[in-house]
Amino acid sequence: MFKPIQVKPLPGYKLWIEYTDGVAGEVDLSHLAGKGVFALWNDTDAFEQVYIDESDAIAWSEEIALCPDALYMRITGKTPEELFPNLKTEMAYA
Repeated sequence: MFKPIQVKPLPGYKLWIEYTDGVAGEVDLSHLAGKGVFALWNDTDAFEQVYIDESDAIAWSEEIALCPDALYMRITGKTPEELFPNLKTEMAYA
């Protein structure tokens, strides 16, 4: 798991995130804004209340939290197999 150590809201529903391994970058979340639970972000002050919760998720409330690993992959452009080499793809035979 990649542990975030800083998160900052940016204009346009973007976040700047820094991780313990030194990786840092922006993630655009504008495609989520206003949809379902993300309607909370219709109030830009609510979007700016982003924090890192006790499980290291990027969160705005108990109802809205995003996986730090998924955001790390968005920043780096890496696949799950690249980040987690123990993952294996095996053929399934039915």
